Amino acid sequence: MDALELVPLRGLEVAVRIWHPDAPKTVVAWHGLARHGGDFEGFARALGPEWRVLAPDTPGRGLSSWSPIPAQDYLYRRYKTVALSVLDHFSLEQVPWVGTSMGGLLGMLLAAEADSAHRIERLVLNDVGPELNTDGLTQLALYFGRPHRFATFSQLETELRSHYGGFGIESDDAWRRLALGSARRLPDGSWTYHYDPRIGEQFIHDTPRNSWADWRAIRCPLMVIRGAESPLLDADSVLSMAEAQPGLVTLEVPGCGHAPMLDRDSQVAPIAEFLARPHRQRLPLQPQRLGSSWWQRMLSWVRRESRLRETD
Repeated sequence: MDALELVPLRGLEVAVRIWHPDAPKTVVAWHGLARHGGDFEGFARALGPEWRVLAPDTPGRGLSSWSPIPAQDYLYRRYKTVALSVLDHFSLEQVPWVGTSMGGLLGMLLAAEADSAHRIERLVLNDVGPELNTDGLTQLALYFGRPHRFATFSQLETELRSHYGGFGIESDDAWRRLALGSARRLPDGSWTYHYDPRIGEQFIHDTPRNSWADWRAIRCPLMVIRGAESPLLDADSVLSMAEAQPGLVTLEVPGCGHAPMLDRDSQVAPIAEFLARPHRQRLPLQPQRLGSSWWQRMLSWVRRESRLRETD
């Protein structure tokens, strides 16, 4: 990164990583569930010096504060407050948003709700949408719902290569950089991941939403990127997204699962082209009837599993 801004927010400190701080245009890039803003280093470099890239670390991740009250702070509603505070801090009335996984769902929330929709000029979702594969989401919740401890740094890096193979990272140097930005040493000398292990409690405490209703409500230009081997965002879901939002721009990235790293020209150039497109006013869409959201089904599963563990 080229600069770091620390934004105070109700007892917490939110770290915002910045590339090209003097560039004339700004885009916000928001990371996934257990990642941090440093993941957008390659994206910022490929996007070019005309774009200032702001990549916050969500509370509980990276350089940002951990919450003393996870049930209150590790929720999408709270992340929305964090996001709006970041936009206010940088005096951004309206901004393009690129979100990977959780960061994309946060962008959807901002773009869908009446009090914040005007802040999102256009929205890019990276391997996420209003309908997610339940099996893939379950595996995600299980992985981040348990502690991870490694005797050596090399063991941590090996696990990263296994779990994050979907990123499509190709070089040993890139994997080493990912590991360096993902590691935290514990008092006993062992290693773990950088994030607060309680971030997974979001799956228990967060309020279910109708994600399809959010998707249909969005009026800004939309783009979705899907890893061709994604276990989370099915190809059929992208088709349904396009039916609900006919102007949707889509990109499928070969050789990636969940989620493309957005660190090379072949992935970033289509985003740059989308960001440069003229903004056309769109008419409201007719409401559609769709089933219950993945979030509602997933939350029911997690709560059921929690009750079963308590009875063991």
